[in-house]
Amino acid sequence: MGLFPVVARPALLNFAPAGDDAFVGRWMGWITGAFLIGAACGGYVFGWLGDRVGRVRSMALSILVYSLCTALAYFAQGPMDLAFYRFLASLGMGGEWSLGVALVMECWPEKLRPLMAGFIGAASNVGFLIVAWIAKAYVVTQQSWRWMFLVGALPAVLVFLILLTVPESERWKAVARKDSKPLREIFRPPLLRHTILGILFASVALIGTWGSVQWVPVWVDQLTHGTIPSAKAVSQMASSYGAIVGCLAGPLVGGKIGRRPAYFGLCLASLVTCQFLYSYFHEYSWGLICTVFFAGLFTAAFYGWFPLYLPELFPTRVRATGQGVSYNSGRVFAAVAAVTAGQLVAAFGNSYAQMGRVITLVYLIGLITIWLAPETKGKPLPQ
Repeated sequence: MGLFPVVARPALLNFAPAGDDAFVGRWMGWITGAFLIGAACGGYVFGWLGDRVGRVRSMALSILVYSLCTALAYFAQGPMDLAFYRFLASLGMGGEWSLGVALVMECWPEKLRPLMAGFIGAASNVGFLIVAWIAKAYVVTQQSWRWMFLVGALPAVLVFLILLTVPESERWKAVARKDSKPLREIFRPPLLRHTILGILFASVALIGTWGSVQWVPVWVDQLTHGTIPSAKAVSQMASSYGAIVGCLAGPLVGGKIGRRPAYFGLCLASLVTCQFLYSYFHEYSWGLICTVFFAGLFTAAFYGWFPLYLPELFPTRVRATGQGVSYNSGRVFAAVAAVTAGQLVAAFGNSYAQMGRVITLVYLIGLITIWLAPETKGKPLPQ
C-alpha cells in the first residue's frame, strides 16, 4: 500500500504526454480505485477460504499473491499496466488483512485484544515508514521509480516461515464445518445488521484515507513543483510516524472508554485536522509536515480500532468472512472516492487541497452512525 503514493507522480509523469498534472490526478484515481476493488475481491475470496480451510494456509497464499504481483509492476509500460498489476497485488493484500486479524484475535484473551489490535494497525504503518525511508535514501524520480516495486516482493519469504511455525486457530478448528456457507450467513438476519454497520464504518475511514490522505505525497510534490524530490518521502514518513502512534492508541482508547466513543472521537479529530491541513497550507513547510503527522495519527487510528471491533461483531464460524466483507466492502466505496477525487482535482484546477477538503467531509457520517452500533466493550468474542 505504501509504495504507490511515493511512486505515483514520477511514474505517471513518465507516461504523461506533456507532464500534465491532470493526467496524473486522473490515473492516480483510477489506479487507486483498481487497487481498492481488488482488495475488496481478495477480502471476499480469501475470507471465505479462511473460514472453509483455515486461517494459516489461506493467509500464506494471500501473502504470496500480493508480494509477487507487486513486483510485476516493475515491468509496466503504461498507466493501464500499472492499474492491472496493482489490482492483482491487492487481491492478496485484501485477503491477508481479513485472515491475519481473525487469527490474532482468536488466539489472544479478551483483556489483551486492544493491545494486539493496536500492534496489527501499527505494524502495517511500519511498512509505510520503511518504504518512505527507502524512498528518501534512494530518491524516486521519473527515471528510477521501477525498482521500488521490487521491494514489494520481500514479504514472500515470510510464507514458508508462517507455514512452518504459526499454529492454526483452535477456535476455528472447534467450529469448522465442511458444509458451512459463511458468505450467505452474514447477509441474513441476525448478522445482516452487523455486516451493514461494519461496511459503513469501514467506508468512512477508508474514503478519508484513500480519497484524501493518501494523496498527500502527490500534493506535496506539486507544491514543490518537483524541485525537492525527497519531499514525497518526508511527507509519507511524517504520516507513517503519526499512523503508528494512532494505531496503537486507537484500540487502547476503545478498550478504556468503549468502542463507540472512541470511533466518534476519531471521526471528529480526523475531520478537524484534515480540514485545517488542506485549508491553511499553500506551500511546503515544516508546519505542513507536522500537521501531516497529526492527520496520519487520527485518520490511521481507525486501522487499530477495526481489528478490535469488527471481530466482535461476528461468531467464529463466519468471522474471517464477516470482517473481511465489512472492511473490504469499505474499499469498494473508497475506490469510488479515489476515482472521484481524481476528477475533483481536475475540476478544481489541479487543486489537491480543494479536493481534500471536500472528501474528508465524509467523517461527518461516522460521527452520526456510530451510535446505531452495539457496544462490545468487556464482552467475549462471539462463539
